[in-house]
Amino acid sequence: MQEVEIHNSIFESYITENEIDSSIGKVAEAINVEYQDQHVVFIAVLNGSFMFCADLLKKITISCTVSFVKMQSYEGQQTTGKVNELIGLTEDLKGVDVVIVEDIVDTGNTLVKLHELLNHKSVNSIKTATLLYKPEAYKKNLPIDFVGIEIPNEFVLGYGLDYDGLGRNLSKIYKLKKQ
Repeated sequence: MQEVEIHNSIFESYITENEIDSSIGKVAEAINVEYQDQHVVFIAVLNGSFMFCADLLKKITISCTVSFVKMQSYEGQQTTGKVNELIGLTEDLKGVDVVIVEDIVDTGNTLVKLHELLNHKSVNSIKTATLLYKPEAYKKNLPIDFVGIEIPNEFVLGYGLDYDGLGRNLSKIYKLKKQ
């Protein structure tokens, strides 16, 4: 499909399945090298990162476990500016190395909230892996350690990313078509 219509908006094909897979391989290799001979806890941010996290973990060769948090910061095509924690961290993470797995980093509000939560759990270190990164939109001081693809500040969906719940199931990524 070259275009899809969701909620009366047209989205055009943007990032192919092959480009997604290649970028995931790049991120996984960097993590495997960084944490060679170490154990890492991956914290995947639901709902958006579920596809990226699953495919990333298939390429991870180091010792690891995975946990999930559910955060919400978007309504429609806009960020709300606040982050709600819908499902939180319940395990003991004291002294562990954590890699936050994000589908997309744009404003960074979710990352700030997660860093606050993880710092209260006395983790050893926190790094971030993201499939997509919007440097134009990101104004926080937290490092983004493992980046799959940098994109402009445009609204995208597919491969886990949604528009009010729809579009997560698409196998490639689409961007909002200019009218």
